[in-house]
Amino acid sequence: MKFSRRLTPFKAISFDLDDTLYSNHPVMQTTAREMEAYFKKELPTLLESSNDIKTVYDINFWSPYKQKVLNVKPDLIHDVTVLRVESYTLGLIELGITEVLAHKTAAKAAAHFDYHRSNFTVPENIHTLLSALAKKYPLIAISNGNVNTQSINIEQYFSATYHAGGQYKQKPATDMFTRALEHLNINANELLHVGDCGKADILGGKIAGCQTAWVSSFNIGKPLSVLPTIELSDVVELHKLL
Repeated sequence: MKFSRRLTPFKAISFDLDDTLYSNHPVMQTTAREMEAYFKKELPTLLESSNDIKTVYDINFWSPYKQKVLNVKPDLIHDVTVLRVESYTLGLIELGITEVLAHKTAAKAAAHFDYHRSNFTVPENIHTLLSALAKKYPLIAISNGNVNTQSINIEQYFSATYHAGGQYKQKPATDMFTRALEHLNINANELLHVGDCGKADILGGKIAGCQTAWVSSFNIGKPLSVLPTIELSDVVELHKLL
């Protein structure tokens, strides 16, 4: 644990989820493989062209449709679930599927994605950490993604969970921080936000007025642009704050 500035007394802790409490990269790799297999199985029954049937429906196939959706609806960058459904829908329409069937198929595919995206086991030491912290502090989850905390069995540790989308913009926008502070009824400097992303979590937390802890154990190219209050090589170092 490295202190970049003085950690003042705090009353609650908020956590980013992906790549903070667990490594998300292997989860997303597995999900990508599952989705490629899913479309390979499902689409031949909907498509008449043999050329389309032979297409590899991996992330490279869907990415251009995601960008086309964002070109028209840029605010969807804040809602990964709706963006995925609309990207799949647009791609399926361009493959020749009717709009109604394309949307129905896209929604079903997105649900399949969400299942695999939250189909993993959180390490036991994280359960131990969250359980211990929750006995002393209210805990909040604040995520730009859509992992299901109930499915990965950590929901019970948090008094509230906020995901970007709908009324909340993604971090570093302060929407979810502000909502968490309202829920907790505390001042911004009384919240310690823990996350891996230098922009979303550390810059976002600072803009919101919170203290921050940067977790570098799963560092995947999300560098710091501002100094956090403390740096952690592993999130379990938070045991030292008990």
